[in-house]
Amino acid sequence: MTEVLTPPQLEDALKQLPGWSIDDNKLTRTWRFADFKQAFAFLTRVADAAEQQGHHPEIYNVYATVRIQLSTHDADDRITDKDTALATAIQKLS
Repeated sequence: MTEVLTPPQLEDALKQLPGWSIDDNKLTRTWRFADFKQAFAFLTRVADAAEQQGHHPEIYNVYATVRIQLSTHDADDRITDKDTALATAIQKLS
């Protein structure tokens, strides 16, 4: 079962996820790379991690900037343990 995180749990999770924040009720982070090729290589790694976890982020890419937002659709688009698990995996890729 997917656990919707409480505000204190979200605060604790953010302490473990440097650079991530809550934006529009989604776990969010933005990266800036040297160029499009590096941004796209990062996105490829993110896609592999997301596929392994069966949880897929909202991804926005413009040239060398990548923004990822996480929420769980089957939990009414709230932040769950699935989101923090994927954010943790993505953290290791950046």
